Amino acid sequence: MPVKKLKEFLDKNKVKYVSIKHSPAFTAQEIAQSAHIPGRNLAKTVIVKIEGEFAMAVLPAKYLVDIDLLRDATGKENVELAGEKEFKNMFPDCEIGAMPPFGNLYKMPVYVAEALTKDKEIAFNAGSHTELIRLSFEDFERLVKPKVVQFALV
Repeated sequence: MPVKKLKEFLDKNKVKYVSIKHSPAFTAQEIAQSAHIPGRNLAKTVIVKIEGEFAMAVLPAKYLVDIDLLRDATGKENVELAGEKEFKNMFPDCEIGAMPPFGNLYKMPVYVAEALTKDKEIAFNAGSHTELIRLSFEDFERLVKPKVVQFALV
């Protein structure tokens, strides 16, 4: 079960969370609709390469990654979206495209769009296309220690 590693981590750190089961959905907007969560509260995880190293860019479902803004925010010249074929083996416990935004569990940095910090809670794929986890943004920030930057556009 893909969500097991994440739930064990959250339980170990005494985080209160809600697990939300939903019908299979693959795009962030479909997931938000299926789970009855506003698109601004659903975080999607996009894998990027910064100077050849993989990182997570986490942003609201209805937003898009702006590579130029991410390049400016990181101060790095070589920033690009990673293809699924490049990173699929890095998340053996997750379905492709359903990685939770916990880069610390996968030894990669996490960049969070400033827009996600506006709400008290965050929901995200829990490693599958049928389950979400919702928890406080404060707990997410405490556990993941992401870099909050402006890189997302509606």
